[in-house]
Amino acid sequence: MKLLKYFIQFIIISFFFLICKIIGYKNSSNLGASIVGTIGPLFRSKKTINKNLRTAFPEISDEKINHITKNMWKNYGRILADYVFLKHFRRSKFKNYIKFKDNNILKNIKKNNKPVIFISGHFNNFELLAMYLEMNGINLAAVYRPLNNIFLNKTMMNIRSSYICKNQIPKGIAGVKTMVNLFKKNTSLALMIDQRVSQGSQIKFFNQNALTTTIPAQFVKKYQCLVVPVYIERNNKNYFELSVEKPFEFNQKDSIEFITQTLNEWLEEKIKNNPNQWIWTHNRWK
Repeated sequence: MKLLKYFIQFIIISFFFLICKIIGYKNSSNLGASIVGTIGPLFRSKKTINKNLRTAFPEISDEKINHITKNMWKNYGRILADYVFLKHFRRSKFKNYIKFKDNNILKNIKKNNKPVIFISGHFNNFELLAMYLEMNGINLAAVYRPLNNIFLNKTMMNIRSSYICKNQIPKGIAGVKTMVNLFKKNTSLALMIDQRVSQGSQIKFFNQNALTTTIPAQFVKKYQCLVVPVYIERNNKNYFELSVEKPFEFNQKDSIEFITQTLNEWLEEKIKNNPNQWIWTHNRWK
């Protein structure tokens, strides 16, 4: 039964992708926002979204919850449409749609010739972050969570390895070993650190304990590497502003907990600044 459900989802999304190819980027983005913005609130994740928003913002009103939820689903739809056109972003055909801010940080990273840990969260079309880093000469591997839908996962893996980042590492014990091996070979890593993990530490996130990955902190402690935050924001529906921010320079005296808490606080600040563009469907405080 589950396989049939996954196959139907695959057929629907494949058909949506086909329509997007026909009608073009801007029309596809608006179509995705309209469809997902309409049906998204009907999904079972509504309870999780409400719980997450009330955990993060205890004083939030029902009206504000509805506003954030509606915009989040619209953003989801735009992200889905974006996947069809990632090859155009990769080939610079859509370069006018992205504004970059990095203050020569990438230039300095390449000059130092040492691998770093890039961290971010599921903000807007987060896939463009790894793409931008690799396109700008960073030897990079991106860590990803395979989709439960085996049919869609194959499609998404092909898109990711072809247009986003050629080195893709699945989460898990085997993935950690691959990360270590690549890092030793001077390959930087790109990690999403905002979701619950099976193994980690209970760290404050919006004043509530949340099981959080400690992988960046462990790499800092073992390899004395920089942690570089990257962020993306969608402006005016189809345009993005992508920023590479000042690296965190932790030292060996800093604890795993301190490092991880500092990174969580960076995430919090970004989410508070634009809650509409973070993915609230994940059960972060389970």
